[in-house]
Amino acid sequence: MYGGPLKVLMFGWEFPPHNSGGLGTACYGLSTALASDHQLTFVLPRKLDLEHQYLNFEFGDREIDVQAVNSLLKAYADLNSYRAFLRGSLGNYGQSLLAEVERYSTQVEPIAQRVQPDIIHAHDWLSFGAGIKAKEATNRPLVAHVHATEFDRTGGTGVNQQVYNKEREGLEAADHVIAVSSFTKSTLVEHYGITPKKISVVHNGVLPDKPDRSQSLPFAKYKELGYKIVLFVGRVTIQKGPDYFLKTAKNVLSYLPKTIFLMVGSGDMAEQMINLSVELGISGNIFFPGFLRGQELHSIYQVADVFVMPSVSEPFGITPLEAMLNGVPVIISKQSGVAEVITHGFKADFWDIEEMTNQIVGVLKSGPLRQIMSKNGRRNAKVQTWKRAADKCAKIYQQVVRSS
Repeated sequence: MYGGPLKVLMFGWEFPPHNSGGLGTACYGLSTALASDHQLTFVLPRKLDLEHQYLNFEFGDREIDVQAVNSLLKAYADLNSYRAFLRGSLGNYGQSLLAEVERYSTQVEPIAQRVQPDIIHAHDWLSFGAGIKAKEATNRPLVAHVHATEFDRTGGTGVNQQVYNKEREGLEAADHVIAVSSFTKSTLVEHYGITPKKISVVHNGVLPDKPDRSQSLPFAKYKELGYKIVLFVGRVTIQKGPDYFLKTAKNVLSYLPKTIFLMVGSGDMAEQMINLSVELGISGNIFFPGFLRGQELHSIYQVADVFVMPSVSEPFGITPLEAMLNGVPVIISKQSGVAEVITHGFKADFWDIEEMTNQIVGVLKSGPLRQIMSKNGRRNAKVQTWKRAADKCAKIYQQVVRSS
């Protein structure tokens, strides 16, 4: 009965272009690939101006007056805003982000009953409550998809008990759990008590976008003057290790003074990192372009000589794959899920500044090494597609539906 296309009801919290980071990117990539073979309805908590012909959108805010999605997504953009939203101290979402998450879940029953799905798929704790309500309304199985845990977002410090409880509630209510990496699966087993056999690992993918290469590239004047460019892309928050990036930059500059470092992104540690660059005496070689997307981000990838991701705790990490598609050699922390799929890049512990320095200097000094890493890295990234991830999800759906 369920060997063919399935009717999937998917719950998310953000969706491009109204997203602040990897969660929305992952939802877009996975839903795009799934919808080519299955009937997919994607539910968001509020009305957005979205035009994607490949799937149906439903919105859970018919009776809720909430502010624009960009202000809400500050909760995922940086740790200080995240904690403030949880406390309700910013005043942007009724009483608190937790209250809005709860209100979202109360609106989905009519949608679920109208869709009558074969399976329900909910992304992260913000949508788990909605997924549970949909399961109760339809008696259909629920898959909980974990992109990040409270331990990742807070760097393991100051874990919010209410958020943890929401995460655990969703994981326990789910008929099956998808983790974006074995790294994340281990966290779910160790910190949430979820049995390993209930969890499947489905690595994220990447979209092979075709950027416009006719535009002039930023920082091109530095390249013309013989400078090398080292790139960081991510939220400037404790999880991503931006302080380790700057401390490594200081070391690199002692070997290669004609190097500039780009810290692309925004977050609660942005001002602190600007001040740290001054304290380290390297502010003249550091640029902070802020949050970039689309063509602007592609242009930054194209000008970089090496990409560095020193994340302290990274459930997956899509940006290294994006860099590799653009032919940029990558250096990533071993404490990342993407390290499980990258076979043509350097890896180091996030705290090992000396090792990361040696790797960066080696790549920047050796043209042949950069060429080999560029060629093999692009090939490595191209196979890590969203279609591949979608096919794995579809197999999980089939197994769950059959056993329900």
